[in-house]
Amino acid sequence: MKKELSVSLSVIKRLPKYYRYLEAINEKGIVRVSSKELSQITGLTASQIRQDLNHYGCFGQQGYGYNVRELMDELAKIIGVDKEYSMVIIGYGNIGHALYQYSGFKSLDYNVKAVFDKNNEEVSTDTLEVLSIDKLKDYLKENKIDIGIITTPKEGAQEVCDILCEGGIKGIWNFAPVDLKTKNNVVIENVHLDESLFTLTYFINSPEDFAF
Repeated sequence: MKKELSVSLSVIKRLPKYYRYLEAINEKGIVRVSSKELSQITGLTASQIRQDLNHYGCFGQQGYGYNVRELMDELAKIIGVDKEYSMVIIGYGNIGHALYQYSGFKSLDYNVKAVFDKNNEEVSTDTLEVLSIDKLKDYLKENKIDIGIITTPKEGAQEVCDILCEGGIKGIWNFAPVDLKTKNNVVIENVHLDESLFTLTYFINSPEDFAF
C-alpha cells in the first residue's frame, strides 16, 4: 500500500518555488519580507503562503514578516537542499548533454559523478569520458550514488530503472517519455516535456481558463 503523504503534494511542489524567490530576494540584500510581498512576487495568495509554511512550523512574526535568510535556511532543510547529492546520468543525447552542462547543479551541491551511454565511444570527448552502460551495475556497486537521471529513449528505460533500483539509488529523475515503475522504496519524478508543452498549448487556445 502506498504511504499517504502527511502534507499534500501541491504544497510540496510549491516549496521549491518559495525557495527560488527567496533566493532572488536575498541576493538583492532584502532582510525581511511579508506574506503579502511574497504574494505579489509569487502570484499565490498571502493566505496560501502562510498555510503552506505553517505545515512545517511558525517561521514569521506578526508585524515583522519573515527573515529572508532564516526562512531560506529552513526551507533548504525541509526540501533537503542543505545536503550534497551524488548523481549519474544515463543517456548522453541532447537532454543528457544539457543536464550535464547545467551549472545550477554544482551551486546546490548536486554532483554528477559519471555519465553512461550505449554509444559511449561516439560521445566521449577530451573533457568527459562517457562510460558504457554495460558498466553501470559495477559502478553502482563500487560508488555511493543518490540520484539516477534517465534520459534514454523509452525503449530500455525500464531496464535502466531496474538496474538503478537494485544498485542502491535513492531517487530517479526520469526524462524518458514513459512512466517508469521503481522498487526497493526508490522514489521517482517523471518529467514529461510534452505534457508541459501540451498544457501551454491548452492555455494558448483557452486563455479564459488562465489566471493572469
